[in-house]
Amino acid sequence: MVKAEALITALLRLIDILDPNNDPGRLTLITRMGADVLADKLPNLVRAVQREGRSVVWSTDPMHGNTEKSSSGYKTRNFDNVLREIRDFFAVHRAEGSHPGGIHLEMTGQHVTECTGGAWKISDEDLASCYRTQCDPRLNADQVLELAFSISELLRDGRNG
Repeated sequence: MVKAEALITALLRLIDILDPNNDPGRLTLITRMGADVLADKLPNLVRAVQREGRSVVWSTDPMHGNTEKSSSGYKTRNFDNVLREIRDFFAVHRAEGSHPGGIHLEMTGQHVTECTGGAWKISDEDLASCYRTQCDPRLNADQVLELAFSISELLRDGRNG
């Protein structure tokens, strides 16, 4: 618990340094925690920021926290983990009465095979067939469209209570 409290103290101090006037919309906090930990770690951070009256925009980057090395040796991300982190991000904000303000994705309109999973079930063995990135694996056009529909459902569900 001491580590969590130290993190919260450091976060609040950083917010005060970067936005001393607490101007709404000036500061964006981007979570990059990974699907396995976001649901456990984010609620305390959101609660602390709200309790202290800080005005921040919350955004998530579900790509970087879910990067892994595939069994075939490629740097990849699993679509289901990316989607799970986004769902958990929305669920935490809904539960805490805060606003999920943004999502960062690595994506392309090309039909690459850099991230596994999704409706087309890209596997580790499929990665080599069209792996084009020089840096970070990107969601392909089909995966992005699937993700967009899932996010629209989350937004609709949030609006409908």
